[in-house]
Amino acid sequence: MLIFQKIKAVLILIQMVITVSITILFMWLFNDNHWYFRKIWAKLQSFFIGYKLTIKGKADPEAKLVLINHQSMLDIILLEGYYPDNIAWVAKKEIAKMRFFGQILTLPKMIIVDREDRRKSLVKLFKDVKERLVEGRVIAMFPEGTRGDGKTLLPFKSGAKLIAEKLKLKIQPVVVVNTRAIVDSQNFVANKGEVVLVYLDAIDPSQDKNWFEKLRTNMQKTLDDELKLLSDT
Repeated sequence: MLIFQKIKAVLILIQMVITVSITILFMWLFNDNHWYFRKIWAKLQSFFIGYKLTIKGKADPEAKLVLINHQSMLDIILLEGYYPDNIAWVAKKEIAKMRFFGQILTLPKMIIVDREDRRKSLVKLFKDVKERLVEGRVIAMFPEGTRGDGKTLLPFKSGAKLIAEKLKLKIQPVVVVNTRAIVDSQNFVANKGEVVLVYLDAIDPSQDKNWFEKLRTNMQKTLDDELKLLSDT
């Protein structure tokens, strides 16, 4: 079984290299249609990877900051494919600096952060977020800062809280479920299966000073409940 999971992971990696390259090429050729080509690429992944998606709830059209739990590269694919607005991801500079493939972030003007220089990075982060908002984009962040095990959320970093409160942004919480079981890049295995994307009720940070702590609790409960539902089916 493990050997087949690893073979599938290799095949997914190969197709990612090919399809991301094609997407970058189209974004470069058709500079005004980045979102269109990203969305097509993301939706095609359900065929290439072989997952079944269930979406619960709806995105709030007034929300300008999406906070999503992180466990797999598939999290990004799901939001790119199925979020109704043009997302500007907050991403680490290591990806953007990759030769050629880093253009998947730089061409569509994603927000690049340098974790090594936190003070300088925070100033640039606020500047870039404001610019993307003016352009009509919706900001997306992983408040955990890195990938978790898919079952327990990691502690939330303060960056998302600072941005939301300083810029007075309405929050769209999103919980993705079971994506690590489908694409696990840490152990380099892949499987077919079901994933769930849950839109929780939007949050206005100005209405509750403890919103950030309550958000993590609510997202963890949703993750627990959805994992239980999947295990019972």
